[in-house]
Amino acid sequence: MGFGRYLRTSRVRLVVPWGRRNFMAPSYVLAIDQGTTSTRAILFDKDGQVKAIEQQEFPQYYPQPGWTEHDPKEILQSAISCSESAMNKVGAKKDDIAGIGITNQRETTVAWDKVTGEPLCRAIVWLDLRTAETARQLSQHGGRDRFRAKTGLPISTYFSAMKMRWMLDNVPDVKKAADEERCCFGTIESWLIYKLCGGAAENVHVTDVSNASRYMLMNINTCKWDETVCREVGISTVCLPNIKSNSEVYGHVKNVPCLDGLPICGAVGDQHAALLGHACLDVGSSKNTYGTGCFMLLNTGMEAVPSKHGLLTTIGYKLGPEERTTYALEGSVACAGRVVQWLRDNMGIISSSKDVEILANKVEDTGGLTLVPAFSGLFAPHWREDARAVAVGMTLYTSKEHMCRAALESTAFQAVDIMEAMKNDTGLRLVDMRVDGGMTVNNLLMQIQADALGLPVLRSKMAEATALGAALAAGLSVGFYHNKESVKVMVEKAGGYETFTSTTTYATRQKMQVRWKDALKRSFELAKFDPRYKEDEKPKLLKKPRFIKQGLCD
Repeated sequence: MGFGRYLRTSRVRLVVPWGRRNFMAPSYVLAIDQGTTSTRAILFDKDGQVKAIEQQEFPQYYPQPGWTEHDPKEILQSAISCSESAMNKVGAKKDDIAGIGITNQRETTVAWDKVTGEPLCRAIVWLDLRTAETARQLSQHGGRDRFRAKTGLPISTYFSAMKMRWMLDNVPDVKKAADEERCCFGTIESWLIYKLCGGAAENVHVTDVSNASRYMLMNINTCKWDETVCREVGISTVCLPNIKSNSEVYGHVKNVPCLDGLPICGAVGDQHAALLGHACLDVGSSKNTYGTGCFMLLNTGMEAVPSKHGLLTTIGYKLGPEERTTYALEGSVACAGRVVQWLRDNMGIISSSKDVEILANKVEDTGGLTLVPAFSGLFAPHWREDARAVAVGMTLYTSKEHMCRAALESTAFQAVDIMEAMKNDTGLRLVDMRVDGGMTVNNLLMQIQADALGLPVLRSKMAEATALGAALAAGLSVGFYHNKESVKVMVEKAGGYETFTSTTTYATRQKMQVRWKDALKRSFELAKFDPRYKEDEKPKLLKKPRFIKQGLCD
């Protein structure tokens, strides 16, 4: 390996960068977990156990209804600040760190100038709805699934390509930079790697294969940008990062004193990282992460399984440049924890997130209320951008306690829809659901989920499963960890799983599903009543796709 030399010790085989002065074996891997509402930095030891953690929220920007933005610079600063604070908690220096792994909110898209290294506009967040008209226009010829055979994805506001296209059509600075071949597009891990590795001076413009699979531009079988799809969407590959595996050295940190010289050697989209962190290494194993959204992945092995039931065919992970790719089916829910935030921040029903469980426990059921949280439309398996949130079945009896319980039920019902689609696509009989994420601390939600599924729900006692996946990818690339199977031991050392068992009958679950599906249908097509869609306020239409000549965007 050109970036360093091997040092053998009795405990571990390490790759030591040439610039290191301290030749003692590092004690930690640093994982940066960059989420939708906060950034965290976690130090893992050689047993894969958490030794220090720091978290920092950052601002959310809502310039118009349905729009959500982040400031890329604020995200970068939060990553650096959290990393330094986590290291200070255990007195760690940079020589104590073997490498850095990054896991991130995925489809959120950044555009920056490769000459100046500065963002060209705010990042468009994965759940943003501004690209609805762009997606509709692109679907007119060939339908929503026109690219699915190649990319594994339907045309949706969800994916990064739609956000890039919108920027090119609506942000003059992005369009000008693209015309002059100065524009860099990337998801958050791409932006962080670029800036941490020296920015414009080094121009390390890369993405990992799991994040690349969410652009709607990568061929799912070759793991390369698909020239035909890129041309039809109107995105030049000149603007796109180089696709790498999840576990290799992408570059070394520069100009960040506490991290200078450290290799950034792992990058995994957050849900793929959780698949690793739950040790879902075998075909048929699955996990569900409950965060701002809700995301369930099923390991399908070395085969990219096409979905006929509204799921996404995606990358699971690829742990090294020469390793084979593991694929997955995914079901994505836009609003899970975001519903609790809505109850707190918009409605004032609760003052803190933990209150939702306290209030929901005060009632035995929802009193007939069903909440469909289609605030950002519906993702898998329905894919209805025209859907909007509805609360069905309210009476004068309905209370804030019923609303809190209905909010928890809504998350559970959406997960059931996804698991049913997975069964239909694969023919596999899933025997349990492994879960992680911030919402899983809610015992009532976990019990409601088990009851709605009719299956055991296994809550990991390794609370940082997502970050562990990023740490594993980074550690494997520099010899800090020996093989991917070691994650099974790490999970067991953290305490394994706590099980919630279903208490419902089949007939009860069927009644629950009838009630849910009835409310679900009522959410469809409600976007047409949204005042944003008045004729004179429509967003710009997608221009006719033009062929890319001489490597220029447009």
